Amino acid sequence: MPNKFSYKGSEIYYYPLKELEEKGYKISDLPYSIRILIENVYRNLDGSKITEEDLENITKWKIGEELAFMPTRVVMQDYTGVPLLVDLAAMREKMIQLKRDPKMINPVVPADLVIDHSVQVDYYGTVYSLEFNMKKEFERNLERYQFLKWAQGAFRNLRIVPPGKGIIHQVNLEYLSTVVAKAEVKGLLTAFPEVIIGTDSHTTMIEGLGILGWGVGGLEAEAVLLGEPYYLNVPEVIGVRLTGEIQEGVTPTDVVLYITELLRKKNVVSKFVEFFGPSLSLLSVPDRATIANMAPEYGATAAYFPIDDVTVSYLELTNRDGEFVKKYAQLQELFYDDSRKIRYSDIVEVDLSKIEPAIAGPRNPDERISLREVKGKLSKEKKKKGKYVEDNAVVLAAITSCTNTSNPTVMLGAGILAKKAVEMGLRVPPYIKTSTAPGSPVVAEYLKETGLLPYLEALGFHLVGFGCTTCIGNAGPLPKYVEEDIKENGIETYAVISGNRNFEGRINPLLKGTFLASPILVVAYALAGRIDIDFYNEPIGFDPNGKPVYLRDIWPSLKEIKAYVNMALKPELYKRNSNIFEGNELWNSLKTPQGDIYSWDEKSTYIRLPPWYSEEKQEELDDITNARILLLLGDKITTDHISPAGPITPDSPAGLYLKQFGVSDLNTYGARRGNHEVMLRGGFFNPKMKNLLVEKEGGYTVHFPDRKIASVYEVAMQYKKEGVPLVIVAGKQYGSGSSRDWAAKVTKLLGVKAVLAESFERIHRSNLVAMGVIPIQIPDWRDLGIKGDETVNIKGIKDLKPKKELTIEFVKSNGEKITTKGVARIDNNVELMYVKKGGILNYVLEKFLENERKS
Repeated sequence: MPNKFSYKGSEIYYYPLKELEEKGYKISDLPYSIRILIENVYRNLDGSKITEEDLENITKWKIGEELAFMPTRVVMQDYTGVPLLVDLAAMREKMIQLKRDPKMINPVVPADLVIDHSVQVDYYGTVYSLEFNMKKEFERNLERYQFLKWAQGAFRNLRIVPPGKGIIHQVNLEYLSTVVAKAEVKGLLTAFPEVIIGTDSHTTMIEGLGILGWGVGGLEAEAVLLGEPYYLNVPEVIGVRLTGEIQEGVTPTDVVLYITELLRKKNVVSKFVEFFGPSLSLLSVPDRATIANMAPEYGATAAYFPIDDVTVSYLELTNRDGEFVKKYAQLQELFYDDSRKIRYSDIVEVDLSKIEPAIAGPRNPDERISLREVKGKLSKEKKKKGKYVEDNAVVLAAITSCTNTSNPTVMLGAGILAKKAVEMGLRVPPYIKTSTAPGSPVVAEYLKETGLLPYLEALGFHLVGFGCTTCIGNAGPLPKYVEEDIKENGIETYAVISGNRNFEGRINPLLKGTFLASPILVVAYALAGRIDIDFYNEPIGFDPNGKPVYLRDIWPSLKEIKAYVNMALKPELYKRNSNIFEGNELWNSLKTPQGDIYSWDEKSTYIRLPPWYSEEKQEELDDITNARILLLLGDKITTDHISPAGPITPDSPAGLYLKQFGVSDLNTYGARRGNHEVMLRGGFFNPKMKNLLVEKEGGYTVHFPDRKIASVYEVAMQYKKEGVPLVIVAGKQYGSGSSRDWAAKVTKLLGVKAVLAESFERIHRSNLVAMGVIPIQIPDWRDLGIKGDETVNIKGIKDLKPKKELTIEFVKSNGEKITTKGVARIDNNVELMYVKKGGILNYVLEKFLENERKS
């Protein structure tokens, strides 16, 4: 039963966790993140969606057991949000076919969509770059934005943050989140902790503010929006004990790169991570948010920082009610107490004083290289030289991504370094494309007010947009003469960005690789012009008199940074920028369709009625026989490889399709996710894709038995005509990276019945299940001697159960069989239902109609 407390003259109810202690559940020594889930289950207990078994599983912390709970809010960005809303609009269309009220399809959980993924860096290096990029963004995305404005009017409980207001996770951190929410529960005004899911993998950033939240597939988010619980298996919680102090010259970025490397080795995949220890109080909320943001890169589901006085101070700074949050958290024993001994599954020690400056790359975020070791690891005896650039040149330097631009320490630090560099007469080489894209207008304001922005601009780091830009692959082209130089001479060049991902081909396919670094080091590497510099012993440049200037001469001290932070950050700054739901003139002047049903246009190249709710009858689950291997893949295949987000090339299957409609500006795959025909043709068409069935890179494969090589799309469609089922075979960490539901959707549309891999990343595995594709964990296919020309039989699917062991036969052309066992990664009974119904969308619609009949 709820209890109540008084706050500023109001009576507010809550569901006391102490009541559960009195009932015999020992929860006071459980991790804070687990306690938040306990409150959620306890408050939503109804015997139907949320049961006593759920309460038992979480209060007794039964690791591995199935758990249902109810997220309090869903956050989305436009690349994943548009296809989600297209699905909901299609569901309304289906309701009309079924002679039901289409308005029944409506989010029942509050949802926020932030338009941040579409802006590209077409213009840079000038004071008008920001304005011109915004105009170009609206020209490219007019139809998508009209659809989003329609959705905002058509659906209840949906708020949209227009373009130019910032990056989803930074907006969520600075404005949208309350930490403790208030809403009517069973007729009573009730307080409860926010628990957020988001359709972007870096939703974990909000855990730096004491809110439990993580990224999920868009399909799972759809189910939650329509009133379904979110399901997970009760996780282990790894405690990370923080000791020591960050040393001079070390940044929060260095800390997160260290933690990413450490925890990836520890294998925290599908586990919660919770931070504690004597040095927790030394980390600001932006520092914590930087660390929590990169949880997907170290594999954790959650990276939770408990609520404490640092949290409360940040809420007050950003004009939210920190006092209320503290009162509630203390009542519920959710307020951090360093003297309390918490029970963790395991503990990892992190001594902040031992962390050194570093970068990470060139292909994965966990490939950390100490700054002292960079030259030794990357220098080449003989460099190829072009007309403008040579091997190891940095040709792209971007201050980008909410991971770092949300952190005033590194942003002001970059400004201070730029100031000192300009004052010493240093310049950035002209062949480098430079840009600054903060995650919030607040950043631009404090850089202006402190007088540091002009110095960044003097080095070419002008504002280009308030969105994801380079971090998600929207860096735009390099200067033409640089591109030609790289192509003609085979020059190996690099990017240095303050982002969170550097997977091969993501930032620019012409680059040899990309390194992740703090914004301060991004500016430093731009000044140096090359990646293979020894910053400790080599000058970063020379002043106009020929005197060498070293990085240590211009590096900002912690004392200097702190002084600027204290000068810049005031509540008024955040208050001035709090009108996040108000669009600019371009947004406000958009002509928007009206009505509860979207007016689908068959000629549209952006928004098409998807095929998920066709009249085709769902087949019964059955064993797979005589399947062909569509792709044979190695380790660390990312969702970028599977469903690219970057530019559509004219000669690609998607590009050729769009040309039929007279489209000249092909835009990006990410922008066209509302059109399944484009996305189907874009499946696996990443220029850096390495399918081991063919020698050349890119989205190509082999059709068997005639061994004809064509695009993945063409070969899959040929198999479909022939009635041949398909499988994909891959190595470790299949599906790492973004929470891209289209990576699963395109797998389904290509006709793939199962993906066989040595291991799966969490979100992509869930997405495959949500589309009715079976993920199967197998031994390393290389050890089995698989060549890829075999036919495949999978036995045991007909009577599938969670985590069932299946028998897999690879049959060679001579009839010889390679037999192995594999585990069906259908992890619980709910997932089994998804697969049996052909996917989560069919399951939710069927359940929705069933509930309507009952009522």
